[in-house]
Amino acid sequence: MAKLWAGRTDGATDKLADDFNSSIRFDHVMYRQDITGSMAHAAMLGAQGIITQAEAAQLIDGLQNILNDLDSGALAFDMSCEDIHMFVEQVLTERLGAVGKKLHTARSRNDQVALDLRMYLREEIDTVVAFVNELLAAVTEQAEQNKAAILPGYTHLQRAQPVTFGHHLMAYAMMLLRDRERLLDCRRRMNQSPIGCCALAGTTYNTDRRFEAAQLGFDGICRNSLDGVSDRDFCVELLSALSILMMHLSRFSEEVILWSSWEFKFVELSDAFTTGSSIMPQKKNPDMAELVRGKTGRVYGDLMAALTMLKGLPLAYNKDMQEDKEGVFDALETVKMCLPVFAGMIRTMRTLPDNMRRAAQNGFINATDLADWMVAHGLPFRDAYKISGQLVARCIAEGLVLESLPLEVYREYSELFDETVFEAIDLDACVERRISEGGTSVPSVEAQIAYVKEMLSV
Repeated sequence: MAKLWAGRTDGATDKLADDFNSSIRFDHVMYRQDITGSMAHAAMLGAQGIITQAEAAQLIDGLQNILNDLDSGALAFDMSCEDIHMFVEQVLTERLGAVGKKLHTARSRNDQVALDLRMYLREEIDTVVAFVNELLAAVTEQAEQNKAAILPGYTHLQRAQPVTFGHHLMAYAMMLLRDRERLLDCRRRMNQSPIGCCALAGTTYNTDRRFEAAQLGFDGICRNSLDGVSDRDFCVELLSALSILMMHLSRFSEEVILWSSWEFKFVELSDAFTTGSSIMPQKKNPDMAELVRGKTGRVYGDLMAALTMLKGLPLAYNKDMQEDKEGVFDALETVKMCLPVFAGMIRTMRTLPDNMRRAAQNGFINATDLADWMVAHGLPFRDAYKISGQLVARCIAEGLVLESLPLEVYREYSELFDETVFEAIDLDACVERRISEGGTSVPSVEAQIAYVKEMLSV
């Protein structure tokens, strides 16, 4: 097949070189953006008198017919074409003849592909944000149902202080909110039109770049033509945002895996989001969470590939930049698979608050509150800290918890102790006294939930 760029050379490339050079196998997904962008370009050419209005109308009508045929399946992609841009132009020329050859006036594939990619990615971001919103809704729903369920809070994976399960879940909600903001910020910076930058230096035609940008929903234009065709930092930024999102999902997955184990047994995952063993009939495996954790590395790899591809490229366009798409497409598909599965897993997860509470009691996580009670009664903190530690050691030796240790034992360590100490170390009281903003008390968790819901409504 003759190449549309044949001229300086005869266009007769080796079959191996054709296959190596071709990108249509993955960039054909941008056909809608390519055709929509070309329709706006034809309209601009007509409005500026670069081609006649009648020719512009023919081009737009021809492009719409191609779009309709691709959508309906009446037209199949020709995988022997170099890329989606060449395919569309080739079909248009076959259908319209000489008029079809006028479409590419005052543009290059360099600015065309940059345009298509920005349009495609901003739509994909909208889809990912919608999935993040669904997961946020699932997390806040579980948090609301478990805003008073006490479990151990951990540092170093050691039981540390009492928190509520709702409070723990809302930590992930805050992370997801930031992920959402990063994606929306990335979309905003991405939404500048490169069309009209041409190959690298602009064009001698009197084009109206702002007309095309407005037609295609962009906020403005890339202000430097070299930057417009060679910039791919919007891909890197998106991959970075997706990597951070996956990192949060991976951390959350790790906790779900721990919580659902027999060693913790804080939650039970729905049968719909677990699998069994081929040999061990008792097993209920958290495969969805494990897969999300595993796929995180895949998205990280896509980010590193993009950074590495770009790090040594001089201005302007280089063929290396064809490698921008597969990675970012892969990362998007991976994230779009993970988010709805994760949301379903969280929404259907059954919590086991009695087990959480037992773990909290056995972990002596009210030892800090015991020390605080002594400080409130006049003992220096370091003395209170020491006595509290001694009492924990006594409990461990006797198989007790602080709540069950008799008052006379407390008084062996300090005459300050009276019956009110048991009110101070009650786990519910420990949680409710965390009144600082953002803390684990029920009113604080309710305020966090209300904030997330408010953010989701804007």
